[in-house]
Amino acid sequence: MSNSAMNDKPLSVSFSDETLALFEKEVVKYPTERRQAAVIACLTLVQQEHGHVSSESELWLAEYLGMPAIAVHEVATFYNMFNLEPVGRFKINVCTNLSCQLRGGQKALEHLSQKLNVTPGHTTADGLIRLEPAECLGACADAPVLLVNDTHMCSFMDNDKLDQLVDALHKEGAQT
Repeated sequence: MSNSAMNDKPLSVSFSDETLALFEKEVVKYPTERRQAAVIACLTLVQQEHGHVSSESELWLAEYLGMPAIAVHEVATFYNMFNLEPVGRFKINVCTNLSCQLRGGQKALEHLSQKLNVTPGHTTADGLIRLEPAECLGACADAPVLLVNDTHMCSFMDNDKLDQLVDALHKEGAQT
């Protein structure tokens, strides 16, 4: 039974021709019977196009890859790089693993929470910045560390550096 049949309604999610071609480019890397192995790459493409991975896009991807919807959802929820709801233009993940906590990671998260006036796991009122705790960013020696938009690692983040980062993000956000 297809995922859309389980929902008794057609899926309204759509993708550009470019993204559809990129899905196919990822899938052909694997034998036909193993096309599910492209799930992480395809979830990344979903997020690049839509800004997050919605439950409808999970269902669409499950049908496309020929795998159970729950399996796609398990992958999407396992990795903190996938946003399951719309987030701000900027997402800040602060490492709160024990190693980072011992070197100020939790304090950095609390400082950002106060400066942004938002609780971790939420987006600022202006919709610009999402603040998230992260279990491990793999840079314990540089703690406290954070990751901006899953691509830019910031190390040794004291309160002054945190304030400068937030100010720079607000400035960049205001320019667009």
